[in-house]
Amino acid sequence: MVNISVTVDQTHLSAIGDVAEALRARGMQVEQVLESGFITGSVPDDRRSALTAVDGVQSVDEQLDYQLPPPEEDIQ
Repeated sequence: MVNISVTVDQTHLSAIGDVAEALRARGMQVEQVLESGFITGSVPDDRRSALTAVDGVQSVDEQLDYQLPPPEEDIQ
């Protein structure tokens, strides 16, 4: 599973719930629907490209994680 953020285009903001449902139908596990135009969740890597074809989707971006070393490490 890949954690992703989907950006909804301006013309579909009023129907963001419908966009989220269409993403679910294509295999995305939706975690949050933000009225500002973002939908977050996860999807199997092989289904990620199918999400870009959903009407109203502007972009699909992988969420990158990072972790800082513990404070007791020499290099910070």
